Amino acid sequence: MARWRAIRPCLHLLALSAEPERQRRRQRNGGSARCAGLAWPAALWVAAEEQQQQPQQQRPRAHPAAPPASSSPMDMDENESNESGMTSGQCPDDAVQKGQNSAQDSGESDSSKLSKKSFKLDYRLEEDVTKSKKGKDGRFVNPWPTWRNLSFSNALKWLITEKNHSSVPSCKEELDKELPVLKPYFIDDPGEAGVREAGLRVTWLGHATLLIEMDELIFLTDPIFSSRASPFQYVGAKRFRPPPCTIEELPPINAVLISHNHYDHLDYNSVVALNERFGNELRWFVPLGLLDWMQKCGCENVIELDWWEENCVPGHDQVTFVFTPSQHWCKRTLMDDNKVLWGSWSVLGPWNRFFFAGDTGYCSAFEEIGKRFGPFDLAAIPIGAYEPSIT
Repeated sequence: MARWRAIRPCLHLLALSAEPERQRRRQRNGGSARCAGLAWPAALWVAAEEQQQQPQQQRPRAHPAAPPASSSPMDMDENESNESGMTSGQCPDDAVQKGQNSAQDSGESDSSKLSKKSFKLDYRLEEDVTKSKKGKDGRFVNPWPTWRNLSFSNALKWLITEKNHSSVPSCKEELDKELPVLKPYFIDDPGEAGVREAGLRVTWLGHATLLIEMDELIFLTDPIFSSRASPFQYVGAKRFRPPPCTIEELPPINAVLISHNHYDHLDYNSVVALNERFGNELRWFVPLGLLDWMQKCGCENVIELDWWEENCVPGHDQVTFVFTPSQHWCKRTLMDDNKVLWGSWSVLGPWNRFFFAGDTGYCSAFEEIGKRFGPFDLAAIPIGAYEPSIT
């Protein structure tokens, strides 16, 4: 993508090693790493200790479905700057009860229904976790001393005077050699792919888009299949390499994780195309404040989470998706700065653990995440994906 801010394909996959003194580890088959799209270094796979916490049942956060709205990406984002998104606290209680009753009456595992597990643990109740905060203007803020805002004058000065430090080749022939686009080979049946039960497999589809096959689930992170990270496809930040496959070529997907609403991580065309193909069978996990935008795209199976809240895919209660903090910001229009929360994702399975950082600078939140959920078998972390170093 473009060289400034986070719109550079600098995603690296790192593995976090387990502590040597930990003795009790679950025995399982080894995972395999598969790279399709762009080449990246081989990852180290290590086992993760089983989480030993007792659950506390709480009532889930649920949202009533909204009818799809026929709006262009530009119209939707303009409306977004003038309308406040619906949050979980604004949802009527009968919506929760209705979803639970319908699931029980049908006796079927319908992915559009609420999961019976929902929030197993509410980490927000812990005293030593950093909770999401809003300023006096009602917008989310970064609660760490490591964050500093960039003024408009400094940003303009940087855009004009800063040199391009990108090492991405400008010649197509050199790009094809250094960053080849490899066609991925997907297997619809996870059992045939070797990821049934204990397996773990990752396919990099470019930028922050990953396809993860883990513990009998397949999910995407921040999907963007468009040529540009922009509300318009004829102007804006353009990707260096095309996506290695189309949405139609993807295997069946169970869930999508969204870290924040920047155009290079939340692409309108990709969201609509995924929803058209998979419909309500696809569960979307999104940050607080993004539900209204997703519903305008026609998505109904949407779970909106605050930091340290968790949920799961119906029928796959053994895998927990926890929305965890990161140090970043959100913006899609001139007037909607930080009206939507941003964050990272910790995916906790019975055999594997995966961490997706989204876009972030370093802050103390990662120590909190590692303390509760680590060690991870696989971590997707952006390295040097921002200029200047303000996040």
